[in-house]
Amino acid sequence: MSQNGAADSTQPGTLPQYLLLNARRFADRPAMRQKDLGIWQSWTWAGLKDEIAAYSLGLSKLGLKAGDKVAIVGQNRPRLYWTFAAVQALGAIPVPVYADSVAEEMVYVLNHAGVVFAVCQDQEQVDKVMSMGDQVEGLRKIIYDETRGLRDYDHTDLHSIDDVQSIGRDVLKSSGETAWIEAINKGKGDDLAVMLYTSGT
Repeated sequence: MSQNGAADSTQPGTLPQYLLLNARRFADRPAMRQKDLGIWQSWTWAGLKDEIAAYSLGLSKLGLKAGDKVAIVGQNRPRLYWTFAAVQALGAIPVPVYADSVAEEMVYVLNHAGVVFAVCQDQEQVDKVMSMGDQVEGLRKIIYDETRGLRDYDHTDLHSIDDVQSIGRDVLKSSGETAWIEAINKGKGDDLAVMLYTSGT
C-alpha cells in the first residue's frame, strides 16, 4: 500500500504472483519443510516454483482452465498446498474439502461448487470420491498424491501428481515457462482465490 492507502501497482496482487516474486528474491532460501519418517525434507523458493510450474502446466494439459473449480481433499501436506498455487496460476479456483467428510457431504460441496477436478491425498480419499460415481456431474479427473494401494486402479481419468508433473515438465522442455508466467501476471488482487465451505454447510 502507498502512504495514501492506495494499492501499489508494483506489488503482487495474487498468491502465484508472490510465489514468482519470492522465487526471484529468495531463490535458495527454504520455502517449505516437512518431516517425513523422521527426516526433514526442504524445498527452496526457486525449487518450489519449478515444482508448481510443472504441476500447473500438467493440469492445464489435462484440460484445466481458468474459472474451473478443483476440490482438494486431504490433510496438511506440501503437495496439496502446491495444488492451491498450481490451480490459481491457471485462473482456476481451489475448493478445499474436509478430509473427514463422508461421501454424502462431499457430493453436496462438489456439486454446489461445480468441481471438475479433484486432488486427493491418498487411496482413502480417492475411494471416497470415486464412490460418488455419477452423483458429481462435472467431475472429469481425479489426481492423487500418495500412490500406495492405487497401482492397480483404472487410470483412465486417475493420475498421480508425479505423472501430472511429468506432463508439465514435457511442456516446459518444449515451450518454456514464459506463457505460464505471463498468465500469472495477468491476475488481479480481486480475482476469486479460493472457495471455502464451513463445517456446517
